Amino acid sequence: LEMRLRLKALLPPEMQPQIERLGVGQLIALRFASNEELPALTRAVLAENIRDRRVIKKRIKNWQADRLRC
Repeated sequence: LEMRLRLKALLPPEMQPQIERLGVGQLIALRFASNEELPALTRAVLAENIRDRRVIKKRIKNWQADRLRC
């Protein structure tokens, strides 16, 4: 839910209906992307149907650590 809300806030309106197409693994991998690169990376994940978390994480250029989880 947290990641879906973040995507809703950051994606352009035309991409927002596609948020529901993302699986849990994709959402987990995308959470490490910066706000600036998240829309483009999400677009690529959906267009190329990338499901492997490792592949998604390797595409992240500006890694954001998840400091809220202990």
